[in-house]
Amino acid sequence: MGVPLAMETLSERSAFMRESLQKSQTITDNMVSILGSFDHRLSALETAMRPTQIRTHSIRRAHENIDKTLKAAEVILAQFDLSRQAEAKILRGPHEDLESYLEAVDQLRSNIKFFSGNKSFKSSDGVLNHANNLLAKAILKLEEEFKQLLMSYSKPVEPDRLFDCLPTSARHPPQSPGQNDDQGGKTNQSDPSLENAVYTPPALIPPRILPLLHDLAQQMVQAGYQQQLLKIYRDTRATVLEMSLRKLGVEKLSKDDVQKMQWEVLEAKIGNWIHFMRIAVKTLFAGERKISDQIFEGMDSLRTACFAEVTKESVAMLLSFGEAIAKSKRSPEKLFVLLDMYEIMRELQSEIETIFEGKACTEMRESALSLTKRLAQTAQETFGDFEEAVEKDATKTAVLDGTVHPLTSYVINYVKFLFDYQSTLKQLFREFDSDESNNQLASVTIRIMQALQTNLDGKSKQYKDPALTQLFLMNNIHYMVRSVRRSEAKDLLGDDWVQIHRRIVQQHANQYKRVAWGKILQSLSAQGMTSSGGSGGMGGDGGGSSSGVSRAVVKDKFKAFNLQFEELHLRQSQWTVPDSELRESLRLAVAEVLLPAYRSFIKRFGPLIESGKNPQKYIRYTPEDLDRMLGEFFEGKTWNEPKR
Repeated sequence: MGVPLAMETLSERSAFMRESLQKSQTITDNMVSILGSFDHRLSALETAMRPTQIRTHSIRRAHENIDKTLKAAEVILAQFDLSRQAEAKILRGPHEDLESYLEAVDQLRSNIKFFSGNKSFKSSDGVLNHANNLLAKAILKLEEEFKQLLMSYSKPVEPDRLFDCLPTSARHPPQSPGQNDDQGGKTNQSDPSLENAVYTPPALIPPRILPLLHDLAQQMVQAGYQQQLLKIYRDTRATVLEMSLRKLGVEKLSKDDVQKMQWEVLEAKIGNWIHFMRIAVKTLFAGERKISDQIFEGMDSLRTACFAEVTKESVAMLLSFGEAIAKSKRSPEKLFVLLDMYEIMRELQSEIETIFEGKACTEMRESALSLTKRLAQTAQETFGDFEEAVEKDATKTAVLDGTVHPLTSYVINYVKFLFDYQSTLKQLFREFDSDESNNQLASVTIRIMQALQTNLDGKSKQYKDPALTQLFLMNNIHYMVRSVRRSEAKDLLGDDWVQIHRRIVQQHANQYKRVAWGKILQSLSAQGMTSSGGSGGMGGDGGGSSSGVSRAVVKDKFKAFNLQFEELHLRQSQWTVPDSELRESLRLAVAEVLLPAYRSFIKRFGPLIESGKNPQKYIRYTPEDLDRMLGEFFEGKTWNEPKR
């Protein structure tokens, strides 16, 4: 019973499940059918809505295009508005409000750039033409404003204002070379302290005006007006610079003008030129460089070109005088001014290189360097001329008293002053020869001294009295030695030179004593005074003798001595030994040989005369008288009559 029931129950359940599955399939089929119908209806709806979607998209794009067009129109209208504002400012001109005017020009340029990039705008060509014409007019007004502003504030600098820019030591009026003492020599203008002194360039244009000029120049350059700008700047500033130099005293002198001038006048002008060169380079040219750098900042080629154009005529005017001096006829007195000129050019060389930097200034830099080298060349040639002139000096003017010849004092002073220029001369020698310049200076100095001695030897032969020849040479060589010992020349020539020439002085002094006093000393000699015998013995008729010497012979000896000494006194008291020590030394040397001989002669033969008649007729002088009279020798007393 149980099994059939279970089977029946299982069968019922199986049937139920089959029925359920069939229902599910039916439902599934129905759902698929419904979904397929729905998809069909959606496709139909989509097809039906597509035209509407297309229209909606077109409307949206149209709206976007309208927005873009409106925005573009707003930008164009804004540009038109800005153009009108800029035009209004430009038409008012730059004079009242330059800053606003420059902003308007910049705006106009911006408008032109905008419309140039928007050629699709149908009126753009007309707008561009109008804007460009307006810009051209604006730049012309800027050009005029630049010119007026530059001219208004460009005035010549008064000399007093320039002197205020100098260090205190350089403010006094310049001396001409050779006027700082009675003898000449180095001037204060070549003072090394001035080389490192501080110079303050004057404000050639007020500082507040420079930015305005810079902005105007920048606008003109952007508009392509470089050449117009250069011309305005050159014409204005160059004229003012030349006027400043003329007020200072600078002259435009040709070589012919220089050749015709008296030396004293030319020497003064050279002194002024040295002063003017320093002022021009350190104040005026430096000042011009400063303002051109500020006005044309950021415009490099124009900056240098404008400065070069402004300064080239003034530089040429200054350098041409130096060239004229360097090319003029050489003469010894010009050496020191040539060295002064060479020195100032050397001093200024580095500043000239700095101030006149750039390609546009090449010619001026080269001209300055060329003048420096030409001055060095002329100075060296003048040096050589001097050595030759000393040796060949043929002046016939004899110094009658045997004192120091003018040529000697001239040459020695010349040599002493050369030592004021030691560093300059060494630099000058290095220009042409790389050898040790110190040795060159010593060599040249020794040659000049030797040339002087050669000339003096020749001049000494003009004297008929050989004693005066020796005195003349003694005086002159002693002057040379003393001058060298008291100057820097001693360090260069050396102790050997000094000692050799001191011995030469002594040799001439000894020769003088021998030649001048040999004869008179011979008259005091007892040689040949013994009696020749005969009837004139010790007890002869008044013709007594001493030690076999005739009174008559002794009288003749005293008479001869008196005559010779008086002649020597008359003549040699008119001769001169200008150095007091040398004079006393020479008198003492004469006294040391004369007085002992005279005392000895009187002691030996005086009694013969004193025992006779009128002894004072023969023994006129005591040794003390002779010593006193020797003290009158070499004093250069006035000549009463020509002697030689």
